[in-house]
Amino acid sequence: MLGRLKRRAEFVQAAKAGRRAARDSIVLQALPRADGETRLGFTATKKIGNAVARNRAKRRMRAAARLALGASPTETGWNLVLIARDSTGSCPFPSLMADLDNALRKAGVSRT
Repeated sequence: MLGRLKRRAEFVQAAKAGRRAARDSIVLQALPRADGETRLGFTATKKIGNAVARNRAKRRMRAAARLALGASPTETGWNLVLIARDSTGSCPFPSLMADLDNALRKAGVSRT
């Protein structure tokens, strides 16, 4: 089961000390954890659009992360922050999945 990042301090820590991988539809920030648990956080700024557009982008990122990480969890723990970009809400879902897989690979999040 994947946990959630909820506190702002966890998001800030991942941004400052974590690895960063940017793609066309998402930005990934990854920070290794010592306890082996993988936790996810999702964010969409007001640059994305109104509340409807931001919520759509976050729903799509959650679905992509569930498919990418739920089937093959990481062997070590990570704090992962997915940041929406302008195209997150409108790009084809297979493209979003490919961007997430590429970002995970670039950030060094090893999957079994």
